[in-house]
Amino acid sequence: MTNMIARNSDPYNAEPTPGALIERFLTPQALFYVRSHGPVPDLPANHRIEVSGTGMASRSFSVEELKATFPTRTVTAVLQCAGNRRTDLQQVGKTSGDPWDVGAIGNAEWTGVRLADVLDAVGAPDASDLFVAFTGADEVDVEGEEALFGVSIAMSKARQPDVLLVWAMNGEPLTPEHGAPLRMVVPGYAGVRSAKWLTRIEVRDMPSDAPIQAHDYKLFPADVTSDTVDWSRGLTINAMPLNAAICVPGSGESLPAGEVRIEGYAIAYDRRVSRVEVSVNGGREWQQATFADDPETHWGWRRWTLDATLAKGRQHLVVRAFDGAGQGQPERPDTMWNFAGYLCTAWHHVHVLVE
Repeated sequence: MTNMIARNSDPYNAEPTPGALIERFLTPQALFYVRSHGPVPDLPANHRIEVSGTGMASRSFSVEELKATFPTRTVTAVLQCAGNRRTDLQQVGKTSGDPWDVGAIGNAEWTGVRLADVLDAVGAPDASDLFVAFTGADEVDVEGEEALFGVSIAMSKARQPDVLLVWAMNGEPLTPEHGAPLRMVVPGYAGVRSAKWLTRIEVRDMPSDAPIQAHDYKLFPADVTSDTVDWSRGLTINAMPLNAAICVPGSGESLPAGEVRIEGYAIAYDRRVSRVEVSVNGGREWQQATFADDPETHWGWRRWTLDATLAKGRQHLVVRAFDGAGQGQPERPDTMWNFAGYLCTAWHHVHVLVE
């Protein structure tokens, strides 16, 4: 696929080219980043999902039974890999993980049923100290330990009305690489919590003990390395922070002198994006960008544009965003480097040659 950049072949991981990513408010499945931790499972359409937990009777549902039993809900939400923009951190120092640029993110309409409705139907308790764990059919290898994909979220998040069991994306059935026949979508959280190829939902009194939950997707300070890491002391990455990126023009692109349209995305989730500023001289002076004509959604991104005049020579473009509380992004990626390359939210820089 010409508009997709493969970051790993086994398992297949890919992101769209930045220009293709930002063309539409809703990211088509064919242009939505693919993050797999193992081979893509081949599940039948009548595959059943088990729902169980301490003190509960176990039940199972097919997708058709979920459709017939519970109200359907559609939510517009961004999914973003915690490693999005890892290449910026890799310019500071070596990290583990795939070299994601700005495209390990996408905005889509997700259709399914509320997880809260399913939990209520099986008599799950609503206690703040409980967790809801999700198991996928994909086998993953974390630090040499092979196991089924497994993650969890707190019960308080699980019962939010926009957390869904999903079978459709932008009105189309999920494709295999995006989790068919059923996946979780947990808006506002790192994409890893939105388990694909869902096989089991379990209410627990502790977080999932699967390797992906226990030994991955955790944030550590810069003095911790892969050799010294104690996974039990890491900050589990759930809620995603404010971020913004330039998608057009692309880094290294050659442009004719004169007026240029600069485009990109910004995302702040719960707090919303209040302002985006762009500099065409490396951050010395700033201009306010205009938001594209997109519906403002609770969990969706905001595309932005700025028409600027660029003189001949090598030009340095920068973007930064602010959320509804007035909080901005950190200036430099070296202030947030970590060995796993997670959560790069520094100002995004693009260098172009104007001829």
